[in-house]
Amino acid sequence: MDTVFFWASKLVWALISPDSLLLILLLTAYGLILLGLRRSGRLLLGVTCLLALLVAWLPLGEWLGAPLESRFPSSPALPPNVDGVIVLGGFIDSPRSAAWQQVQLNEAGERWERFTQLARRYPQARLVVTGGSGALGGQHMKETDSIPALMQQAGLGDREILLETESRNTWENVVLSRELVNPQADEHWLLVTSAAHMPRAVGIFCAQDWPVTPVPVDFRTERNGLWRVELRFAEHLLSLREATHEWVGLLAYFVTGKTARFLPGEANRCVNA
Repeated sequence: MDTVFFWASKLVWALISPDSLLLILLLTAYGLILLGLRRSGRLLLGVTCLLALLVAWLPLGEWLGAPLESRFPSSPALPPNVDGVIVLGGFIDSPRSAAWQQVQLNEAGERWERFTQLARRYPQARLVVTGGSGALGGQHMKETDSIPALMQQAGLGDREILLETESRNTWENVVLSRELVNPQADEHWLLVTSAAHMPRAVGIFCAQDWPVTPVPVDFRTERNGLWRVELRFAEHLLSLREATHEWVGLLAYFVTGKTARFLPGEANRCVNA
């Protein structure tokens, strides 16, 4: 697959993520002061402190995340029959699962919960879980390794399930899953992933000529309470990091031709398909 894109996206994000930028600004300000450029260093330090205060007091991440989470209906009308249900990986903490010999779901665990609900609702549907490992170290610890145990825990151990095990990002999730599933034009598929991640995911599915019905989960924003002030630096910084990651991902995928639209939504879903 596109290894250059994968490595570039990881390295660029490591530099431009909000937490990294705050640290870079802080270290740069300190360096300027050590070099005798005290006025410039103090100015940059003041700007950094101001940015940190804004992050601490305001839900900036939710301001960025809310438009993404609102792109598709939160409770879509589901048809009586579907041909398949696919869930994107990212809901299992593989290192902790391996360390404790027990499957550990992360904050996106609602993806798996909704997937199993749909599996029970549609007993004849094909089930697909896509996700290898997004670690730079390689694919030695795959997220899909934990799926058989989770299927047993969910009482679905007798259901056939297709596991796509080699993908490293959302683009590869879709491309490799399409090769594995070979969906037909008249088939109806449901897609489960986090609400903020859904626009980028749907854009890739559409670009791959695989229309899906979005079933968003894992909402992170208080849609009716965005205008609030509260001191939660760590929580706000994490939220800002996650929302920024999605917007940067949307831009990167659009610029590189992996999606046909910068911001896919219900009104323009799969117009290119």
